Amino acid sequence: MDDKSNFEVLISKFRLDRLLNQDQGGRRITLVGTIDDSPALLTVERAAFPSTPELLQAFHASISKVKNLGANDIYHWYLASSGPSTATPADLKLNLIYPCTDQHIKKYSAQTLRMVTETPEIYRGYVKPFMQQKRDEGRLNWIFNILEGRTEQEDVILRDSGGNGNDSEEGFLMLPDLNWDRKTLASLHLLALVLRRDIWSLRDLRKGHIPWLCHMREKLLEATIKLYPELEKDQLKLYLHYQPTYYHFHIHVVNVMLEAGSTQATGKAFGLENIISQLETMDEKIEDGMAGVSLSYFLGDASDLWTEVFLPAKEGKL
Repeated sequence: MDDKSNFEVLISKFRLDRLLNQDQGGRRITLVGTIDDSPALLTVERAAFPSTPELLQAFHASISKVKNLGANDIYHWYLASSGPSTATPADLKLNLIYPCTDQHIKKYSAQTLRMVTETPEIYRGYVKPFMQQKRDEGRLNWIFNILEGRTEQEDVILRDSGGNGNDSEEGFLMLPDLNWDRKTLASLHLLALVLRRDIWSLRDLRKGHIPWLCHMREKLLEATIKLYPELEKDQLKLYLHYQPTYYHFHIHVVNVMLEAGSTQATGKAFGLENIISQLETMDEKIEDGMAGVSLSYFLGDASDLWTEVFLPAKEGKL
């Protein structure tokens, strides 16, 4: 037997003792055990998905035991297995957008990222009208379905009036984010949606919103650790996206252990506590709030905001 074969047989000789760690949303695990009575560590990570058309077709054909987790408007999410055997556990989380639009295709396509700085002038003159246009296109229907009680009500884990009993003004609710598998706490990802429709993004926040934001922060933390008692408050992170995927104010609640991808990177995620602190330092006389500061963030160069606003600005055509 050659050296390579000798090394390969070690895997079959591994005897499991216990799980040491699970990360990347459960896609990588580290096990401790023994080989021939000597201690050994084994790290297992799922290989990359196939990329050739033939292998992708074969992979799709192998998906089995599809279980729907929910649906809202054009969005659907599932758990499934990657093997044909009925004994294969659910090891896939599927998100389906159907029917999808050209905007969805642009968003999920590989593209070069660009750092931009949005000044208050650019925001007022170009970005806010861009936001209004996107809202007018009906892209918030799935959110309104939730807020108005038409879909996903069984998934809502918190409803709060906002502290003053006026649901229409300061109320909010929380439910699992569609990208979470709803079982792996290391990758916990919840989403809080506000009922009010006058705040589209962090740009609309002002000093007067601080008590409301603080109330939401405490209620979101309390509800999360009550539902998932294995977690404590200091194991949770609350943040907002800018630019957000959709222009209705919402807050992400995630496990601090969730490995930060591009959605939690500098230039995309803004910590809720940091935003509150920034608002606290603002002069009472300044009514602009977050609309009056410059924000730097990244955009994909296939995004409409890049092609319609920041590329022309770069080329001196605005």
